[in-house]
Amino acid sequence: MGYSRFMTLIFNKQEARGIRRKLRSNMPKAEVMLWSRLKGKQLGGLKFRRQYSVGSYVVDFYCPSVRLVVEVDGETHLGQNSKTKDAERQRAIEAVGLRVIRVLNTDVYQNIDGVLEYILIAAR
Repeated sequence: MGYSRFMTLIFNKQEARGIRRKLRSNMPKAEVMLWSRLKGKQLGGLKFRRQYSVGSYVVDFYCPSVRLVVEVDGETHLGQNSKTKDAERQRAIEAVGLRVIRVLNTDVYQNIDGVLEYILIAAR
């Protein structure tokens, strides 16, 4: 199996296309704010994609050149059940060779420059 065929089995699978579109059109405010600062290679010349599928999951933001996933967590991620699911999800994403960092909605609202610096450091 060729590399490009392998990639389409894991990344941006066709069957997740509708879900990705729906998520892009209904992004939470914190994701919209962060996307406005990531898109167009604004952060260190890095190209980010939003609502990108990895296996059976859709991640908030993905930078393919450094294999970095950025997840923006809101209140729904604070419960113990959510933390367990997030940990399982993160292990599955990391199992295909990606790094995952998490930021809180409140950090995006209150300190977006700090969040951007954190992402840039993680990208190195």
